[in-house]
Amino acid sequence: MTLASLSPQAALPSPTTAVWQLGPLPVRAYALCIIVGILVACVVTEYRLRRRGVAPGAVLDIAVWAVPAGIIGARIYHVITSPEKYFGTGGDPMKAFAIWEGGLGIWGAVAGGALGAWIAARQLGIPLTVVADALAPGLPLAQAIGRVGNWFNNELFGGRTTLPWGLEIHRMDPDNPGHALRDDTGQPILEPGLFHPTFAYEALWNIGVAVLVYLVDRKLRLGRGRAFALYVMGYTAGRFWIELMRTDEANTIIGVRLNVWTAALVFLGALIYFLRVRGPREYLIPLGATAPQAAPAESDVSQVDLSAREAGSRPSAPEGYRVVDEGQFRAYQETGAVPADEPEAGDGGDSTGAAGPTGAASGGEPTRDDRAGATGSGTADRES
Repeated sequence: MTLASLSPQAALPSPTTAVWQLGPLPVRAYALCIIVGILVACVVTEYRLRRRGVAPGAVLDIAVWAVPAGIIGARIYHVITSPEKYFGTGGDPMKAFAIWEGGLGIWGAVAGGALGAWIAARQLGIPLTVVADALAPGLPLAQAIGRVGNWFNNELFGGRTTLPWGLEIHRMDPDNPGHALRDDTGQPILEPGLFHPTFAYEALWNIGVAVLVYLVDRKLRLGRGRAFALYVMGYTAGRFWIELMRTDEANTIIGVRLNVWTAALVFLGALIYFLRVRGPREYLIPLGATAPQAAPAESDVSQVDLSAREAGSRPSAPEGYRVVDEGQFRAYQETGAVPADEPEAGDGGDSTGAAGPTGAASGGEPTRDDRAGATGSGTADRES
C-alpha cells in the first residue's frame, strides 16, 4: 500500500511534473505562468493608458524597466526574509542567485516594479500615478495567473481538510527538481490526506480584486494613484487571511507569520493614502500638441498634413505630457483644441507648480494645466 491510497477518491489533483526539457533547455511551468501574467498585465495597462491619452506602445517602454526591477526586488525580499536558507548553517550564499529554484516575494516585486516604473515614467514624461492607476486591475490578474505556477510546483498549500475541493500534494524529489518522488513501482507518492489549495484561494481572490478595482474606478473615476491604493487594500486583505491558512515553513514574529504582519501594515498604508489623497482622474495631452488649422472658406485645398500618417503606423513618442482634466481631454479629442494655460492664482503666471511628468504639485492637488518640464530641464530630469 502506498501513501496515495490514504487519500479519498474525490480530490483536486496536482501535477507530477513542473519542468519539461526542451533539448538542453528546461521549461518551467512557474516561469511560463509568470510570463503569461506579465503579458496580461501589459495588455490591460496599455489599453487603460491609451484611454488616458498616453501614446501607443508606452507600456513596453515601462515594462523594460519595471519587469526586471520587479523580479530583482522579489528575489531580494525573499532572501532577506528567509536568510537561513542562504547564509545560515549549511546555507549556500550563491543559491541566492538561483532564482530558477523558486523564491519570489510579492512585496519585493511590487516595490521593485514601482521603482522601475518610476524610472521609465520619468523618461517618458508620464505621471507615475497615471501608470499606477492604469496598472491597478491588470496586476491582480497577473498575480492570479502566477499562482497557477504554485499548483504545478505542489507548493503554497494550507492545512489538511476534508472539503470536496481538498488538494492532493505530491512529495517532490529533491534530487530531481520539478518532478514528483516515485515509489518502487514508479507511482508518484502523495502526502497523506488532502490540503487547502490556498494558492487557488488567492488566485480567485485576486480576480475578484481586479473586478472590484475596475468597477469602482469606472464609477468613481479615481485618480492620483487611488485606484492602485484600492488594489493594494483588496490584495492585502485577502493575503492576510490566506496567509494564516498556510502551513509551509516561514519566519514568524510573536508566533505570527512575517507576511501576515506585512499584509496588515501595507493595508494600513494604502488605506491612509486612499482616504487622504484627493483629486480627479488625470488625463494627458502631448507636449507641443496644437490645434489643426482649418483651410480658408474659399479654398478647396486641404490643409491637413498627412506626412505623419504616412511615416509609419506608430507615431513617435512625445517628449512629455501635459496633465488636464477629463473635460479638457474630451474637448481636445473631439476638436483638437488645446486648452489654454490657467496659472494658479498668486503664482505670477509661472507654472512652476508642475512636478514635471507627473503634473502634480508636491503635497497638493495636481496643477491641471501645467506643462511638464516647463522649467526647461531635459526629459530625464523631470520629477515624477
